[in-house]
Amino acid sequence: MNNDLNQLHPYPFEKLAALKAGITPPQSLEHIALSIGEPKHLPPAFVLRALSDNLDRLANYPATKGLPELRKAIARWADQRFNLCQKLDPETQVLPVNGTREALFAFAQAVIDRSASDPLVVCPNPFYQIYEGAAFLAGATPHFLNCSAANHFIPDFAEVPASVWQQCQLLYLCSPGNPTGAVMSSAQLQQLIKLADRYDFVIASDECYSELYQHENQAPAGLLEACSDMGRNNYRRCVVFHSLSKRSNLPGLRSGFVAGDADILGKFLQYRTYHGCAMPVPTQLASVAAWQDENHVLANRDAYRAKFDAVLNILDGCLDVERPEAGFYLWPKLPILGEEFAQRLFAEQNITVLPGAYLARDTDTGNPAEYYVRMALVATEAECIDAAHRIRHFVKSL
Repeated sequence: MNNDLNQLHPYPFEKLAALKAGITPPQSLEHIALSIGEPKHLPPAFVLRALSDNLDRLANYPATKGLPELRKAIARWADQRFNLCQKLDPETQVLPVNGTREALFAFAQAVIDRSASDPLVVCPNPFYQIYEGAAFLAGATPHFLNCSAANHFIPDFAEVPASVWQQCQLLYLCSPGNPTGAVMSSAQLQQLIKLADRYDFVIASDECYSELYQHENQAPAGLLEACSDMGRNNYRRCVVFHSLSKRSNLPGLRSGFVAGDADILGKFLQYRTYHGCAMPVPTQLASVAAWQDENHVLANRDAYRAKFDAVLNILDGCLDVERPEAGFYLWPKLPILGEEFAQRLFAEQNITVLPGAYLARDTDTGNPAEYYVRMALVATEAECIDAAHRIRHFVKSL
């Protein structure tokens, strides 16, 4: 067996199940899950129709590169959404993928040069655990940059030693951040692009929450947008990852895309051809429909805003929590350790939240997430309101 498998940590939800094991919550209270970032809003009906109308295309082998109409729909969407001066080339700068999770993991396997001495994969802390697993299985070492309230939950890249950048082959970003909702500006992204040029590493920007933002006139910047802003029209060393899971409430469709540097994507396509991960044709055609419509995305944002308004109004003065810039998570600072908070909240109120420490790693300066929990406002508005009242009652009892 591959010895690198031994380096993998249990997934956060395995730890959560162990934390809850043996506890019987009050049966008089319905369970409310705020732990998993799985959208519960209804999928767009027109996307489901496009999927069912094309089931006969399951008789066709799909191409790894994807259908031309899907790549063109993705390129048009990205060009418009991020105001790209140099339009993406659907032939060389766009690849459909089976959701960002699969692609983020596979990307490291294609990018990391195992022959180099002690390659590093740099990522934020807390983070999406796929980044760490991808690093280990690619033969690299993850290097974590703490995100805390002191740095507005965005790593201070200027404080990273040159020795780290010299060994860095791949930098994972997540903006808007999971779990914090923090958004990097175009200026901050441009700073990283300059560092990538100087030290010759690749930037993989996980932007799967980019369409769930609070204000219609404040859409989060993207890495390709930052490239465009600085006149970098070939998007060199820059690759972005997007998904329909959060944007369009289609987590089960497993549909997203990767876009950016044509040279990198050419090699990634070669890897993926052997990997055997082509998207089924009906899924591709349903995805075309989703990327071509913005009305359902606007309605989706409105639904999340309503939940944030209601929940934050109830929790006001109860928890140290702020409205995130984007995403659908709350990231409250707690008076007790996140593990204890999550365990007792389940035991007393039958609500499941995820301890922040399960999304982070210990570093020389500590674990930046140990006094936090992640609350995903994915349940119905009524359930979120009920949960907020129960959480308020629980906190007052501490």
